[in-house]
Amino acid sequence: MSPRRARPSTLEVGDAGVAAHLAGGPVAVPDALLEALGRDGVAVASDDETRAELARDWWPMSIAWAARGEVPAPPAVVVRPETTPQVADVLRRCNEAGVPVTPAAGGSGVCGGSVPVFGGVSLDLTGLSGLRDLDEASLLADVGAGTFGPDLERALGATGPGYTLGHWPQSMDISTVGGWVACRGAGQYSTRYGKIEDLVQGLEVVLADGTVLRTDGTAPRAATGPSLTQLFLGSEGTLGVVTEARLRISPRPPAEARRAWSFGSFAEGLDACRTTLRRGATPAVLRLYDETESKRNFERDGCVLIVLDEADPHLLEATVAICDEACGAAERLDDDLVARWLRERNDTSALGPLWRANIVVDTVEVAGRWSVLGRLATEVLDTLRGIEGTIAASVHQSHAYRDGACLYFTFAGRRAKDAGGGDDAQLAWQEAYYRRAWDATTACVLAHGAAISHHHGIGINRGRFLAEALGPGFGVLASIKRALDPGGILNPGKLGLDSRFGPPPWP
Repeated sequence: MSPRRARPSTLEVGDAGVAAHLAGGPVAVPDALLEALGRDGVAVASDDETRAELARDWWPMSIAWAARGEVPAPPAVVVRPETTPQVADVLRRCNEAGVPVTPAAGGSGVCGGSVPVFGGVSLDLTGLSGLRDLDEASLLADVGAGTFGPDLERALGATGPGYTLGHWPQSMDISTVGGWVACRGAGQYSTRYGKIEDLVQGLEVVLADGTVLRTDGTAPRAATGPSLTQLFLGSEGTLGVVTEARLRISPRPPAEARRAWSFGSFAEGLDACRTTLRRGATPAVLRLYDETESKRNFERDGCVLIVLDEADPHLLEATVAICDEACGAAERLDDDLVARWLRERNDTSALGPLWRANIVVDTVEVAGRWSVLGRLATEVLDTLRGIEGTIAASVHQSHAYRDGACLYFTFAGRRAKDAGGGDDAQLAWQEAYYRRAWDATTACVLAHGAAISHHHGIGINRGRFLAEALGPGFGVLASIKRALDPGGILNPGKLGLDSRFGPPPWP
């Protein structure tokens, strides 16, 4: 029924038992609505396998469900439109019937943002795909929201002299343009090209009542009131469904350079990154690893910094010269470490086996100003290591900008082998530990005035923190939600917003 990319094996564990574990009680979809969609030519599926596939993403709780062969939050049906008018028809009919709609595509999210916690319709948007228009003179491309990353890059690379979006998330193979927009995603080359909000010039969006609108996109800059594009970016399908994006692209770069260094401390490496960007250099990749991750990823002592840039040769030469000066006091390492990172950067194969071994593992990406990053890194690691059951905690700086950077923490925890109590006790411990780790980490982040997410978004997992993070702004967001979606059908249970269907059952 769907061209969705095949899920990695970590999400296929236990699938033989899916049908037996489908939870009861999701919001149903009236037969009359399904019949109307059928008459309109919209594909609908209600088989257990398709519902199970759309019931989870890469949120660690989803991985845990898959490892146990469980599907606790399936949609009642999966609907797959292929055009914007069909999306509008689906939303209009669901709005009239009061049926919740959860937009979905590649399923690569890690916060539960596409989990249909109240059943209803899972709206599979992968049918809205492809490069639809290319303005080579203006370096703009109109792209369907359901387009997967590799397909977009292939289409851009095969056109004219060759172009790129420059957006390379770890989830590249299984994520889509709409997913990037929904979560304000970041690619690994964001220091050169920007995050997705920098790459989007305008959007096509369908509102809950079926209204279709285009935001911005007619000029490089405008003073026509607040940007509606930025309103829908990061809204995770709670305010409207993105069906197309106008993206800023770049010519394929003709030259590349690589560097690697080792610093005596994480703080020294952070300072070198800050100095590099302060001088105006923006290498595509500027990633710094603490001692733990340097040993794990590169088998090196110290704190490894890898640098990769791609640009016009004249710009590249200047960037590399600034990096060399900023890192002059560090130990120069073999540039082949960058090649090693490129080979292994998207490997997530260890996640499933770890959860099957009863090890709770997750990553927490946050962002802060340079003036707080060093203290924030230290305090979060100390806090995680102080939680009973933690067996590992580490950090790297993954995306850097002139005013600050993203810190990417990894934690793992395991229950004592002699704790006893059976499988139910083990599961209860895992969920309690997971929540403690997230609560403690986020408390540190908020105390430092940092952002609780840099690019993974909010979904279910971070929903309980968003009101504190936004302050009075959260009330404004809730008011916008009520105005655009008065029936509350769009992705309920996400962003910590109230839902007429009830509170989300996790975490």
